[in-house]
Amino acid sequence: MSDLRELAINTIRTLSMDAVQKANSGHPGLPMGAAPMAYALWMKHMRFNPRNPGWPNRDRFVLSAGHGSMLLYSLLYLTGFDVTLDDIKNFRQLGSNTPGHPEFGDTPGVETTTGPLGQGAATAVGLALAEAYLARYFNRDGHEIVNHYTYVLVSDGDLMEGVCLEAAALAGHWGLGKLIFLYDDNEITLDGAADMTFSEDVAGRFRALGWQVLQINDGNNVDAIDAALAEAKAMTERPSLLAIRTIIGYGSPNKQGTSSAHGSPLGEDEVALAKQTLGWSTTDSFFVPGDALEHFRGAVEAGAAAESAWQARFEAWRAAFPELAEAWDRAMAGEFAPGWREQLPSYEAGASIATRSAGGEALNVLARFAPTMIGGDADLAGSTRTLIEGANNTGPNQATERNLRFGVREHGMGAIVNGLALHGGLVKPYSATFFTFSDYMRPAIRLGALMDIPTVYIFTHDSIGLGEDGPTHQPVEQLMSLRAMPNLHVFRPADATETAGAWAAIADLDHPAAIALSRQNLPVLAGNDEGIHEGVSRGAYVLSEHESGEVDAIILASGSEVSIALDAAGLLEEADIRARVVSMPCWELFEAQDGDYKEAVLPAAVTCRVSIEAGATLGWSKYIGAQGIAIGVDRFGASAPYTRIYEAFGLSPGHVAEAVNSLLAD
Repeated sequence: MSDLRELAINTIRTLSMDAVQKANSGHPGLPMGAAPMAYALWMKHMRFNPRNPGWPNRDRFVLSAGHGSMLLYSLLYLTGFDVTLDDIKNFRQLGSNTPGHPEFGDTPGVETTTGPLGQGAATAVGLALAEAYLARYFNRDGHEIVNHYTYVLVSDGDLMEGVCLEAAALAGHWGLGKLIFLYDDNEITLDGAADMTFSEDVAGRFRALGWQVLQINDGNNVDAIDAALAEAKAMTERPSLLAIRTIIGYGSPNKQGTSSAHGSPLGEDEVALAKQTLGWSTTDSFFVPGDALEHFRGAVEAGAAAESAWQARFEAWRAAFPELAEAWDRAMAGEFAPGWREQLPSYEAGASIATRSAGGEALNVLARFAPTMIGGDADLAGSTRTLIEGANNTGPNQATERNLRFGVREHGMGAIVNGLALHGGLVKPYSATFFTFSDYMRPAIRLGALMDIPTVYIFTHDSIGLGEDGPTHQPVEQLMSLRAMPNLHVFRPADATETAGAWAAIADLDHPAAIALSRQNLPVLAGNDEGIHEGVSRGAYVLSEHESGEVDAIILASGSEVSIALDAAGLLEEADIRARVVSMPCWELFEAQDGDYKEAVLPAAVTCRVSIEAGATLGWSKYIGAQGIAIGVDRFGASAPYTRIYEAFGLSPGHVAEAVNSLLAD
């Protein structure tokens, strides 16, 4: 190894151990062991521009083993991203842009939030899928503007997680040849030797999944890693796994190769010994040799040149294909072509249609106005109604189709769709499954919400209204659970018209959204499309009230229970009780309204309030008050026709009317 190359690699190691030591918290072992593979990748293969981290045709790097974040932060600082040495010194401190695990949006150059193991690897499959789809859609003979790789550093822990297996299976099935995993095979986990829990044939597993596997027996052999990366890049028909045998905590004389180097600072004395072992010229903290920094900073000039060359190709492509260029601009801005809103479906009052069916109709309208809107389902397209009409399905070695067939892999599906959103250029990428199975993909939904990316999670069969399939398939707590998640906008429309309005609101959102839709047919409640769409965009609105405008009681509801609330209001009117019905399809949008609007919908003077929703009642007290009555489902469901279940669980107009009467009688 050349002196300069060794100096550069050891700079990564020493910065990482110093930052962890100063923070008195973190994971020094991975950066110390994986520094050579990171150097080989970043300095010899990756194309990126540190001065423009958002360059569309950059290669993507995902540190799926996010606990080793100092490896990434060291690389970002050394290669010239907007990360300073002071940022490195502020590792894991409040308000810093070098948090304990990489966070998208906090640190320039971080492509996705990682830390929960397996999520980064699975999300990276979405990044690679996005590249493949956009390349097919926008590239033309002699004009290649989308052509980049996705690299992922994975650990034993990543490969143990089921989400990684789900996504890796799809990557091999689809033939995502520009996806390359670098496996940090250090034989150590947090609790000890990896073979205590992990003795499978990793190479054999990935070959069985359709991957090319290359093995490097010495993780310090930069030339071997360099050659393997070149071989992996040349294999464009299959993804590649580079299994690289490393030594965790390399250089630490007392801790390398042990679990004690994994998740704790080495200690000041051991840091000093490690520096001596590595031949470091000083024991001073955060020392960066000038030769090493100059060497790394060559990435700035190289990155600018790479982007400039691409920009010239891009301008030639734009001149040759102006209409395609307009589609590119909209796609990169996440926008639909003009005119989509006027084409949303309209429904006559009194018609009967399941909101899952109405959702599919609205989705297909939007898809016509965004050719890079893609998405799919967990083997449930016939039930979720989320196929894009006239489009093909993905399949073996067929990744670049609009209808993504994920199979029964909800967790991998959620992470992959997050990757589609993170890549850019794919408008409102979506996934779909039954609502109860949102639990399988919850970690991916949570990361989508944490990153605040415009992903859409579609859930059908949204309540005990599912009926005969019984409590295993009937969501009860899921709706409130998702409402508790920051940044996530949760929609539960009352009818077909509100469903179209929900999709209109989602189209305008810059945040992740979940939409819960009914299996059973629901009556269309009103024909006032414009007014209802406006109401949905505000999260809650007055759907019905007494002609006098006077209000004795307020009934609040979402989804399929709004029609029950209307029927209850009719019963109350017969008893000369003036009830206002408020539909609340999206709590998060309602909370974003000003105080005047909220007061207009839910006047504080009206304290007689009853809510009805076919799910957990926890949370409704925010709107009905301490004295209000929440009618819902605070137990698991049952197997029976849904109409029978609703009656047995008290989800009926008569029960709502009784609740209002009891409050007024007090």
